[in-house]
Amino acid sequence: MAKRNFGKEYKTSQELVTILEHRGLTINDRQKAQLYLESIGYYRLSAYMHPLLKTPKSLHQYKTGASFAKVMMLYRFDKKLRMLLFNEIEKIEIAIREAVMNMAAERTGDIYWLTNSSYFRDQTIFNNSMAMLSKEYERSTEDFIEHFKRTYTEPFPPAWILGELLPMGSVNMYYRNLKDKTLKKQIAKRFGLHAPVLESWLSVLTLTRNACCHHARVWNKVNKIIPNDMKGMTMPWITIDADKRRIYYNICIIKYFLNIISPNNDMSDKINRLFEAFPEIDQKALGFTVGWENEPLWHH
Repeated sequence: MAKRNFGKEYKTSQELVTILEHRGLTINDRQKAQLYLESIGYYRLSAYMHPLLKTPKSLHQYKTGASFAKVMMLYRFDKKLRMLLFNEIEKIEIAIREAVMNMAAERTGDIYWLTNSSYFRDQTIFNNSMAMLSKEYERSTEDFIEHFKRTYTEPFPPAWILGELLPMGSVNMYYRNLKDKTLKKQIAKRFGLHAPVLESWLSVLTLTRNACCHHARVWNKVNKIIPNDMKGMTMPWITIDADKRRIYYNICIIKYFLNIISPNNDMSDKINRLFEAFPEIDQKALGFTVGWENEPLWHH
């Protein structure tokens, strides 16, 4: 497809409200709509307007009954969902980091294994990882890092301290690059998974975590990464086929990990309360299957 000029001019919030009304979007309170457009932004809110458009969506005409109030409802639901998921992913991130840092230290007998290139398969990836980690270490103002720098002569702290600076995506990168396949299997086994599945699921969770961090839309987004299957699951999992590109599958992955690291967790209650607070939400848009709440995964 040939590129073309952007060709759009800046519009004030008043002008945007008028345009939306002309396209068929019901706006009961123009002043409040203008305020939301100014404080949130038209571009961000347009992601929640898009599902309300008639087909073909390129005509920019809204369906009968589409309203600005519904746009804001979708926006608030997505915000609540992001907050919920980020809070749960944080628990998983900590557990994965602890498993990788400590199990590797135990097996290698080297408390500084994280900065030792001999334990890694691809030296280019290791060097890139170390460059990033070194930069994080140098600029960190965490009390435990500053204490180590003041107190000890080693260039870096042990893995279980230094690893605290690594986000989930970086922990996964170090895990993927481990040379010792037996170690990788042992770490994955702690979570009842095979190593390639753990890598895949951590990649998916990293994308979801980053979307939550950067306030990106998650509720009806179609992911580009399709997570790996796991056959012969030893822990409860879903039995009804679900779209792996939708957020429901990601939520199932989150629930799976929580069932291991936090038995009797309240993830199911949180999801149900969220849907109860937003009864207009179409659960199918998130990829939820009919009868999802009866799946073995959600009763563990």
